[in-house]
Amino acid sequence: MVLTRLTLRDFRNHAGTRLDALAHFNVLVGENGAGKTNVLEAISLLAPGRGLRRAALAEMAGHSGDGGFAVSAELEGGDVSIVTATTPQTPGRRTVRINGAESPAAQLGEWLSLTWLTPAQDRLFADSPGARRRFLDRLVLAREPGHARLAARYETALRERNRLLAEPSEPDPHWLDALETQLAESGAALAGARRRLVDNLSAALETLPEQPFARPALEYAAEEPIGEDALRASRRRDRAAGRTLVGPHRDDLSVTLAAKAAPAAECSTGEQKAMLISIVLAHAALAAGGRPRLLLLDEIAAHLDPLRRAALFERLDESGAQVWMTGTEAAPFAEIAGRAAMWRVRDGLVERA
Repeated sequence: MVLTRLTLRDFRNHAGTRLDALAHFNVLVGENGAGKTNVLEAISLLAPGRGLRRAALAEMAGHSGDGGFAVSAELEGGDVSIVTATTPQTPGRRTVRINGAESPAAQLGEWLSLTWLTPAQDRLFADSPGARRRFLDRLVLAREPGHARLAARYETALRERNRLLAEPSEPDPHWLDALETQLAESGAALAGARRRLVDNLSAALETLPEQPFARPALEYAAEEPIGEDALRASRRRDRAAGRTLVGPHRDDLSVTLAAKAAPAAECSTGEQKAMLISIVLAHAALAAGGRPRLLLLDEIAAHLDPLRRAALFERLDESGAQVWMTGTEAAPFAEIAGRAAMWRVRDGLVERA
């Protein structure tokens, strides 16, 4: 079950775009600024979260529209339809409808397993730990749809505890006890899901050759296991800092280049990109609990030589995921052109090539 139809209304520069007869490979070709990545961003909203750009919802509404937008998709067979939208009255809140029934955004993960790779992620390993945690959580969510609710529960308790710790008066210890119980339970589950994903990815990566894509070694870097006792013991220190200093919201994903045993942050830009591709391809090959898988790859083929492009397409073919790719030229996709759905994008207008 994969996407068979995608419709965008007043989404960024797409006033009204409809893509039918989708394929295993789907390629959007056009100049920079034509609206290719906007299509990928729209698809990324079919998963829980803020989308591949992490942009505010109000920024996604087209300037020529009424201030709202809609993205709708049909899954194979037409038995499932998904619509996510905002309105001019509530531009900062998006609604989700699955087969016409309003649903929480977290429920989207139960229908689709969705992963993406964009040029903005090329420097992920030199970025902040927070960026790597978001990347890791996106990979976990693509395999475990309940991860979105788990993360939301943890973040809610964390915000409330931080609010209490920052108050001038001494916080109610019983209220802190209740919050710390929730933090400890959801935090342990959150860290456990991340570790499972890293272990599974590591096992998949170890079976791969060193070439043509650099093979990374992964480790889930946790400061210490979260627990109620640790949170209580840290209250005075956390109160002085005005925030919670222990827990999985401070953990990191450690990545090294296996061939050199070098930290990813110290590797070249090319090596870092190759490791990212390896991680995403290994992840795409993992089972997704019976849900259809979508992989969004923005400008991935342009800077690969023919050997690596061929290897990329072969691995994507084997993954079983529906793949969406963008590029400024059609030439890099010549090898798959005969079995791909190809579109030309110009100023928010899309036509079948």
